[in-house]
Amino acid sequence: MGTQSELNTVLVTAYAKAPQGSAMYEVYKHAGIVLEIDPSNHEIVNAEFTFIADLTKNFFRRMMVGYSLANGIDDLVHRIETHYFAPSTNSVIVALKAAYTRYFEKINQMK
Repeated sequence: MGTQSELNTVLVTAYAKAPQGSAMYEVYKHAGIVLEIDPSNHEIVNAEFTFIADLTKNFFRRMMVGYSLANGIDDLVHRIETHYFAPSTNSVIVALKAAYTRYFEKINQMK
């Protein structure tokens, strides 16, 4: 077995109920978010969502990667609201806010 490399990032996940009647609800029942974050600057280095279409997954990854959570969550929520027009918008925002809260709770516990 090989040696393990040092990890410089953390992974945080969160979920919210998907809107009934949406494709997301039919397949997953929940909107899920996974964020890989660099705790040295709170920057999102990778992101994944439980979307069905690859285009949507890639769009959200581009929207999230490079954003520093040290700037708060409001600007990121605004980006979602102004660039993503779908039934699952609110579910995605709820999941993002839950991930943001979980991340800073854990980071603050580690201090």
